[in-house]
Amino acid sequence: MVDLALTGRMLEFSEIERVLVVTAHPDDVDFGSAGTVAALTDAGVEVVYCLVTDGQAGGFDHSIPRSEMASIRREEQTKAGAEVGVTDLRFLGFMDGTVEVTMELRHDISLVIRQVRPQVVIAQSPIRNLASTYGSHPDHTATGEATMCAVYPDARNPFAFPGTPCAELDDWKVQEVWVQAGPMGGADGLEHVDVTDQMDRKMSALRCHVSQLTDPDGMEQRIRERFQQIAADRGLAAGRSVELFRVLDTR
Repeated sequence: MVDLALTGRMLEFSEIERVLVVTAHPDDVDFGSAGTVAALTDAGVEVVYCLVTDGQAGGFDHSIPRSEMASIRREEQTKAGAEVGVTDLRFLGFMDGTVEVTMELRHDISLVIRQVRPQVVIAQSPIRNLASTYGSHPDHTATGEATMCAVYPDARNPFAFPGTPCAELDDWKVQEVWVQAGPMGGADGLEHVDVTDQMDRKMSALRCHVSQLTDPDGMEQRIRERFQQIAADRGLAAGRSVELFRVLDTR
């Protein structure tokens, strides 16, 4: 039996067969929870990524057409997923920078939930954090809210979305949602996963996003220091690293 240590509890990996990660952009999962994903896949858990946009509004090179950037970022995220043991990626194709909590988006996320049938969904926060400008990108909060709506009530409601592809699949009840808290998530009510042994793979995944990085070495140093500081703030030994989640029971 392999356990995932969370603050104040132990969630047994043996109880989890599949995890679905839903994020707005390529690289969001790698900043927020790639260490946890690596730990999950190491324990034999199947992890699937659902990317709402292709991140075509990102990057710094004005010479790259936006249509080309979309394919570049899909390729980068696919390579990053492989670094942490994820090979199943679902791209929904919404436009970067324009994500809203529409019934179309709720349907599409619900469809993936019914296809994958995960026990756990890792999601972005639907709530703006005034301490974190970057962490509260409107695409992030909209994706987080749409994901929560898909978890409840949509994906578990057998009568939702009549006449659509989602309605052709059996309904599914997600047991828990782990909301990525990020390095500016605060401490109250949050749980942590020790990802010290997975940090090298997390950084390898982040380095796959070449189109987004102007200073890869500086980025790695900042990320390592930041996640070590979170661990220290939570009383772990020097040199440990953790990722933070708000765990919601959705059974």
